[in-house]
Amino acid sequence: MLVTHQNSDVGHSGKSGEVALVGAGPGAADLLTLRALNLIQQADAVVYDRLVSTEVLALIPADCQRFDVGKSRGQHSCSQAQIGALLLKLARQGLRVVRLKGGDPAIFGRLAEELDVLSKAGVSWQIVPGISAASGCAASSGIPLTERGVAQQLRFISAVDKDCNTGQDWASLAKPGQTLVFYMGLRALEEICKQLIAHGLAADWPLLLVENGSRPEQRCLLSTLSAALVDAQNMVSRMYA
Repeated sequence: MLVTHQNSDVGHSGKSGEVALVGAGPGAADLLTLRALNLIQQADAVVYDRLVSTEVLALIPADCQRFDVGKSRGQHSCSQAQIGALLLKLARQGLRVVRLKGGDPAIFGRLAEELDVLSKAGVSWQIVPGISAASGCAASSGIPLTERGVAQQLRFISAVDKDCNTGQDWASLAKPGQTLVFYMGLRALEEICKQLIAHGLAADWPLLLVENGSRPEQRCLLSTLSAALVDAQNMVSRMYA
């Protein structure tokens, strides 16, 4: 389903600008949707996040304006308010703007905040879904996210909230019959494992860590709740040994 919102906002150029909020997928360029690729190649300006791969960024036309607004934990090149203001500025110039987000823009992509800014200003927008990080990592690792009789539920969880806290409904999460997908979970790995064990999951419950899913540099680590932290630390140590 493609979600669109049309408005007659017209910039100083006399043309109506539009913002397409586009999912860039997990990283591999050939996992982009056709609509995403077409919009990128027709864009006058692309505003992109840190998680968009260099492979996807290489598809942006040479004469297209580029704006890196990437954020990582504790390090923001642009605030969310500044990103919203930039989108408005570009759209009001009558430009075809692509707001490029890693994975699917509707999953932990702060999509609602940007839609709110655009809608209040009367700027036309559309949402183009992308392959989520969860789907991309699972597929490239060869692991199904659901399985009949084993995992009837699938839950996407942000490992930290806007204040960098890890508070969750651990009692609800620590139940069998479901697959838990933690986004941005590495820094919170110790707390996640500790809380899931404390709330009832077995210490040998399987856990898979995936970094750079679907990309050539993908790394996977299959472990358990009790061993995951040490295993992850050992893997990092071997990398820099």
